[in-house]
Amino acid sequence: MIKKLVDKIVETNAPIVVGLDPMMKYLPKHLADVAFEQYGETLEGAAEAIWQYNKGIIDNIYDIVPAVKPQIAMYEQFGIEGLKAFKKTVDYCHEKGMIVIGDVKRGDIGSTSEAYAVAHLGKVNVGSKAITPFDEDFATVNPYLGSDGINPFIKVCNEQDRGIFILVKTSNPSSGEFQDQLINGRPLYELVGEKVNEWGASSMDGDYSNVGAVVGATYPEMGRVLRKVMPKAYILVPGYGAQGGQGKDLVDFFNPDGLGAIVNSSRGIIAAYKQEAYSKFGPEHFAEASRAAAEAMVADIASIF
Repeated sequence: MIKKLVDKIVETNAPIVVGLDPMMKYLPKHLADVAFEQYGETLEGAAEAIWQYNKGIIDNIYDIVPAVKPQIAMYEQFGIEGLKAFKKTVDYCHEKGMIVIGDVKRGDIGSTSEAYAVAHLGKVNVGSKAITPFDEDFATVNPYLGSDGINPFIKVCNEQDRGIFILVKTSNPSSGEFQDQLINGRPLYELVGEKVNEWGASSMDGDYSNVGAVVGATYPEMGRVLRKVMPKAYILVPGYGAQGGQGKDLVDFFNPDGLGAIVNSSRGIIAAYKQEAYSKFGPEHFAEASRAAAEAMVADIASIF
């Protein structure tokens, strides 16, 4: 699966992924009004509003952006109706030819980990049929439980041609409380990176492994180290834009050929119309503002090469 993502990045010349993380406060009022008129101020109404919001953005970026990353919590907060919107979003992105990274951050052991992997990346047996539940192409995974939690995901990845991104050094300010702790003089994130490299050897797909890593844009010096520790792992880089990361900070996440990393922006793109730089679009043209913000992000990252 990583080869498909790389091919899509090369095709669009855009090593970026848009985080489809809708919140009601991001939605233009006219979208919410239409949904609430149809379904009332209910969870179903909220789910319809975020689905229409996502669809508008997807329609305006699918030809210039290779991938999206819906954060499942933003849908789960609306219950079953929200998960239906999540699934509709995944399916619609596939219809548009986009790669989908399910930001689910799952992590458990044994049969539970396998069930998570099957739900998001595999097929579940129902009687005589094997049915695909959520059908993402990649999923984010928490490695805190070690190989018992990761191996079931790799098994499904190898069976179904899917991929995972393992949390290694996350972009949030408090990540260092655990991830920076020294073990025999070396930070934990570096040891996790070594395990990612080890796990990835069992799931190679071309020049890179289906086992990638999450390393935050807010820690470029650590990204430099981890790029060397994990030479075959594609790096998913959150923290660009709203969290403070900039294109100039990211050069060491990439390989010299411009591959090896894909940079995420969420509200910086999906809520671009709320920013002064894109205010001319207004709420009615929120999706066009998202396209403009995506184009600016692509140009910013291209400037580092």
